Amino acid sequence: MSGRGTLYIVATPIGNLKDITLRALEVLGRVDVVACEDTRHTRKLLDRHGIEVRTVSYHKFNERKRAAEILEILAEGRSVALVTDAGTPGISDPGNEVVARAAEAGFTVVPIPGAAAPSVLLSAAGLPGRGHTFVGFAPHRAGERRRFLARLAEREEVVVLFEAPTRIAATLRDLVELLGGERPAVLGRELTKMHEEIVRGTLASLADQVGAAEPRGEFTVAIGGKTGPPRTLPEGTVAEQVRFAREEMGLERMEAMRYVARQRGVSKGKIYAEVVGEE
Repeated sequence: MSGRGTLYIVATPIGNLKDITLRALEVLGRVDVVACEDTRHTRKLLDRHGIEVRTVSYHKFNERKRAAEILEILAEGRSVALVTDAGTPGISDPGNEVVARAAEAGFTVVPIPGAAAPSVLLSAAGLPGRGHTFVGFAPHRAGERRRFLARLAEREEVVVLFEAPTRIAATLRDLVELLGGERPAVLGRELTKMHEEIVRGTLASLADQVGAAEPRGEFTVAIGGKTGPPRTLPEGTVAEQVRFAREEMGLERMEAMRYVARQRGVSKGKIYAEVVGEE
């Protein structure tokens, strides 16, 4: 392999271990070091394919320190494969820092593509939309989550997000309130795994189904793009429109001002001055 001193970003299966590419196996078998989130987890994949290679841990808690060590390995002329427990490094998983630092230092970075939950669900979703956008995980805190989701309401493309089983019910309820219960959506659970489940319906029907069960597994949600005319602010003063954006759209004060400013085509400072003047 001509990849001496090269950093390989290797996608691994998100569930079914057969979803590993021949190219990924070749790279994993030829590099000098494999940096992985959990060495025990990755060792199962390597052992399945008879691959003997040195592994080091690389996760969100040691990312900065380990990135420096990986760059030292590359500087010695050795190659490194970066993997996560499932999917592609840097896609809601550690990896961005070492990639950025390796590229900045002049090392070659080579992506080795493979399975990823967003593309897996999108391929089976069949939802309407102008393209698609992946937004990762919604924030954990309720207020931050609502503001995050409210910004998706006017997106015309299909939006894909991840959610944990402990928060999926609350997130779906917020989506119903902020985007409308009639919005078409597809819910994927345990994609490519033994208990894979893909449920189609509206946000309201999905929220009802999840709310009536005890959610388990890893969830991916695809939401159809906004159709029809964009949501418009009601006629009224700036203060009334800001209040509408806060109360009806779930936006906080400053985010509501930014939204009204965009709709009116003026600066946020002008909106702020008018709101303060009307209060």
